[in-house]
Amino acid sequence: MTKTDLVDKMAKDADISKAAAQKALDSMITSIKTTLKKGNKVTLVGFGTFSVSKRAARKGRNPQTGEVIKIKASKAPKFTSGKAFKDAIK
Repeated sequence: MTKTDLVDKMAKDADISKAAAQKALDSMITSIKTTLKKGNKVTLVGFGTFSVSKRAARKGRNPQTGEVIKIKASKAPKFTSGKAFKDAIK
């Protein structure tokens, strides 16, 4: 399912225009990004939790040359599904 398909489904299920559904979806995505950027979690009960995972700096190897390289510390978005969501897709 693409974002366009999701917008179409949301509009149909909520009996709203596609433009309103697009605006709602964009607002939700922006809100989640903003909250995660501040270092907070977003918990949607029954669905799951969006959070930020921190990765420590480490050493790696260039697979072509075998040279040791430094990999910087980074942050990555993480999603953990809730129990109700897991049970719904069994």
